[in-house]
Amino acid sequence: MSTKSENHQTVPLSVLLKRELANEKIERPELIHGQASQSKKGEDFTLVKTECQRIVGDGVSTYSVFGLFDGHNGSAAAIYSKENLLNNVLAAIPSDLNRDEWVAALPRAFVAGFVKTDKEFQERAKTSGTTVTFVIIEGWVISVASVGDSRCIVEPAEGGVYYLSADHRLEINEEERQRITSSGGEVGRLNTGGGAEIGPLRCWPGGLCLSRSIGDLDVGEFIVPVPYVKQIKLSSAGGRIIISSDGVWDALSAEEALDCCRGMPPDAAAAQIVKDAVGHKGLRDDTTCIVIDILPQEKPQAPLSQPKRHGKGVLFKSMFKKKSSESSSNVEKEYIEPDEVEELFEEGSASLSERLDTKYPLCNMFKLFMCAVCQVEIKPGEGISIHTGSSNPGKVRPWDGPFLCSSCQEKKEAMEGQRPSGMPASLKGAVEWLDELKHKYASEVTLSGPIPFYFTELTLIQNTLMLYYYIGELDETSD
Repeated sequence: MSTKSENHQTVPLSVLLKRELANEKIERPELIHGQASQSKKGEDFTLVKTECQRIVGDGVSTYSVFGLFDGHNGSAAAIYSKENLLNNVLAAIPSDLNRDEWVAALPRAFVAGFVKTDKEFQERAKTSGTTVTFVIIEGWVISVASVGDSRCIVEPAEGGVYYLSADHRLEINEEERQRITSSGGEVGRLNTGGGAEIGPLRCWPGGLCLSRSIGDLDVGEFIVPVPYVKQIKLSSAGGRIIISSDGVWDALSAEEALDCCRGMPPDAAAAQIVKDAVGHKGLRDDTTCIVIDILPQEKPQAPLSQPKRHGKGVLFKSMFKKKSSESSSNVEKEYIEPDEVEELFEEGSASLSERLDTKYPLCNMFKLFMCAVCQVEIKPGEGISIHTGSSNPGKVRPWDGPFLCSSCQEKKEAMEGQRPSGMPASLKGAVEWLDELKHKYASEVTLSGPIPFYFTELTLIQNTLMLYYYIGELDETSD
């Protein structure tokens, strides 16, 4: 990295956004979008909402939302996510934040919204699942949250290709394979008998080839809905975003997708990308594409011209991403002369505790007694801190927020491999849960035949827990 003059001062995100807000009429970009699709199974769905408005002080700020939902084992999860995810994300953000606070709050709100959507859909006992690539554009800032393999890329006007989503296919994501196996899951190919294995790597039980999705109740808690999140800021020259399902990316590379539609407006570009993808491999899967051009308003609404290509070597100037010790000394220098694309945030951990931690605007602390995921009110003393059971007791305390309600705590523990799916966290809830299991297996108990051993064991465990529960109640009343 070249040496910069020490006379320059750092420019944090809040200052950049406030300057942009002050020059709203000049700097606010124009968004033009188009989409195309060829259907094979009817399980791809899209969400497009432009010019969404929110009140900021005495004025109004606008943003746009784009989502792609590639369902599997049915369309129910994709449809439910399309209809509910945006509201769940917005519900996790206080309504009175200013613009820079709102943008900074999005990564955490994405996590809460995705997990809430997954939790509520699974409560409907439907077994379908869906990938999600969810994009919110506010000014020149692009925020992307993704689970699955429906990728999102951007080509800034200055050139280069940047990946804004992660690919959660087990075949290519070693970190996700390690996460699943360390949590007790198994990763392997389909065994056809005789030792022969075919097809892509899958998670067992269930056999899903993705490690993250929304839904998929029947494949266990190793498949989590916690999204990879990336947030960048384009220069005022703009750029082109492509969001596509795997039907496109299985046939075309990012460069091929961009090159095949260069010089075309977004609607024609999306159609050309789908046409080329289907032409390469045939219509084997639903194939969907959304193209968004972000353009300066003062320029004519025309497709991006042939950019000056810098190749894959163009690097982000990282502003808020976690840095290693050897790069931390360069943080101030990187504020000085940002490259064409500024990286504001990136996080892909599957740990709900890490993603919901208090690295969040302090003005949100008034929601201390709200569940950080489902936003239900929690009475003082009833919330469960996300730090409960932390491996770093010296840094965090179990009475520090954010807090979860009991059902979201159960979801968190199941996702982290701490308890079987559906097993409750509370003692009273455990008694009720065991009773449900007994009813589930009651049909296998006959008067003439032997009582299954697991039915007897469930009864014994349930009676023991009930004893502890009532002893605890007696202790509380005696106080």
